[in-house]
Amino acid sequence: MQTSSVIDPLSTPARAQSPLYVLCLALIAAISGFLFGFDTAVINGVLYFLRHQFALNDLQLEVAASSLLLGCLLGAAGASLIGDRIGRRRSLLCAALLFAVSTVGAALARSVVQFSVGRLIGGLAIGLASCLTPVYIAEIAPARNRGTLVSMNQLAIVVGILCAYMVSWQLAYLGDTSWRWMLGVAAIPSMAFFFGLLAIPESPRWLIVNGQRVRGEQVMARIFGAQEAVEQVRLVEEAANAEAGSWREVFAGPMRKRLTVALALAVLCQVTGINTVLYYGSIIISDRFPGQSASAAFTANIVIGITNLVFTLFALLFLDRWGRRTMLLTAFGGMCVSLSVLVLGLYTPGTSPLVMLGSVICFVASFAFGMGPVVWIVISEIFPSKIRGRAASVATSTLWTSTLLVTFTFLSLVKILNLAGTFAIYAFLCLIAFLYTWKFVPETRGKTLEQIQQEWQD
Repeated sequence: MQTSSVIDPLSTPARAQSPLYVLCLALIAAISGFLFGFDTAVINGVLYFLRHQFALNDLQLEVAASSLLLGCLLGAAGASLIGDRIGRRRSLLCAALLFAVSTVGAALARSVVQFSVGRLIGGLAIGLASCLTPVYIAEIAPARNRGTLVSMNQLAIVVGILCAYMVSWQLAYLGDTSWRWMLGVAAIPSMAFFFGLLAIPESPRWLIVNGQRVRGEQVMARIFGAQEAVEQVRLVEEAANAEAGSWREVFAGPMRKRLTVALALAVLCQVTGINTVLYYGSIIISDRFPGQSASAAFTANIVIGITNLVFTLFALLFLDRWGRRTMLLTAFGGMCVSLSVLVLGLYTPGTSPLVMLGSVICFVASFAFGMGPVVWIVISEIFPSKIRGRAASVATSTLWTSTLLVTFTFLSLVKILNLAGTFAIYAFLCLIAFLYTWKFVPETRGKTLEQIQQEWQD
């Protein structure tokens, strides 16, 4: 699809290679990650007040928390169709509008049903963005720093999570209606995302694969320089010519190994329990330690959010040095140990709350250092160009299905097994994830997307 030169800065002749230019493209795309993080984590504070205003029971709380995730699942399922048909950039523009509509709709809700519908619309936006933003960044990034650039989306997610916690903390004094303001402030970054997308080009690989070679080469020239762009275009065309680009190919034999790895990582990064801390933290703290104020619960959330941010920054430093596989192993191992300590603390009478909070912080730190950024990177880089959108959609839909399952069952599991039993299950799943990664997940650090495609041929 051709884009108007008014909003396409690449309609002019290509200029010299500019690393800053690539960084700017990635930063603008990563605003979707901020919205992703904010919209998912703000429920932590919202539920604390929503439960009182609408007198919700545990099942209604799970529905309110999960409605966004159902939308995420549906959005991710449709992301490949939209992203492959109209392009990565235009699809993200649609997501930006959905973010804005959801924010206003949920903030003005007069019932839990209206709230859930508004949040479901926001989930559609997150589903689209969570699938296509890593793909877009991977397709504009040079191989030598693709891991760092793609992980900027994850960095934006954790910044959004921390901002959601801080906003909830600052607005908690407004009382039971404060949740409306917690949601409403996200309208500002939603519009910033929309207008930022108007200033960036379409993915060069999508342009070339879809018959727009000249425009694709122009974008490549801005990223790699004019001479290198010619070679990059040739590699993309050769790879595209060897691909059928159909849904059948996504599930065909040559793709089976990489699809299995992508789906396994998508499931394992969620069923290990990270979102129970991010979504239900305030309720866990207030129920586990009666007498604690909302402010105390939100303060603990901020500590967790800062930990998430700091260790995501560490991940950025090591992603293209240590490699994907090493960081995944580090993450799963750390998560397993941290949750094991938490479970022992919950089972042992008189254990200091600081010990349990420390184990939760280590759990979040381990996730942020490895699982948070690496899963999205692997999903975005292991598939060939013509099916990358479809395959990423399948993997991301699987990820959101896992998230929905964990979020919708957490409070019910706690009622049946108590908090210690529930986290013991998550600790065991961390061990399974470690062993799977050790056995089956290969390294992709420092390789072009086309090299990865070649090396994964069965």
